[in-house]
Amino acid sequence: MLRHGATLLQVCLNGARTASDGAAVPLSPAALAESAAGAVAAGARDVHVHPKSPCGKDSVAPGAVAAVLVAIRAAVPVPVGVTTGAWAEPDPAARAARVREWTVLPDHASVNWHEPGAEDVARALLERGVGVEAGLWSGTDGPERFAASPLGPQVLRVLAEVTDHDPATAADSARALLDRIGPAHGRPVLLHGEEGGTWPVLALAGRLGLGRRVGFEDTLVLPDGGPGVSNAALVSAALNW
Repeated sequence: MLRHGATLLQVCLNGARTASDGAAVPLSPAALAESAAGAVAAGARDVHVHPKSPCGKDSVAPGAVAAVLVAIRAAVPVPVGVTTGAWAEPDPAARAARVREWTVLPDHASVNWHEPGAEDVARALLERGVGVEAGLWSGTDGPERFAASPLGPQVLRVLAEVTDHDPATAADSARALLDRIGPAHGRPVLLHGEEGGTWPVLALAGRLGLGRRVGFEDTLVLPDGGPGVSNAALVSAALNW
């Protein structure tokens, strides 16, 4: 059984959410820095963030990435990572080019292994000394692609991402995903769910001794279904879940 990264609790501050998801979701660099500070004070030891364009969409543009990293690093002493999701830049070659243009580098960046051009993006990150989080989603061929990847042993960690939102089945889906991931090239594994599957999967990760993450990217609610008023509140709930 995979048992890596047991002490890691990562906070995912905002994800691809927008202002329509509520005022509590931080979007601007200043709001993200404030939210990160609260989450770290509550016990998070790593930050994952989606920089935004001026219109509020996810961005991998150098200016957007730099502004967020500078703001968050002024507020917290823990590692900070960003997304490279294809929705932020659909063209794979352009996505890798953006990484090579970054003026401020994150500590790590997530790369979804099922997306076109994933290995090119990961290679660009590694060339620049940025840690790679290999996003392996359930319901995709990402685990199999990663198992065959020569870059696998070089990644920082694996993000086992359960896309099953049903709280009744998400934990079973998580176990199935971990089985498909297998030894993960010996890299640490962080397991997390989304929406209705967030809390069942987080509880499973704790029982298995795996790294975990929580935050507004994954859920807007607490385990009891009440509103998560902040990322700090979600982190506090996770540490007691």
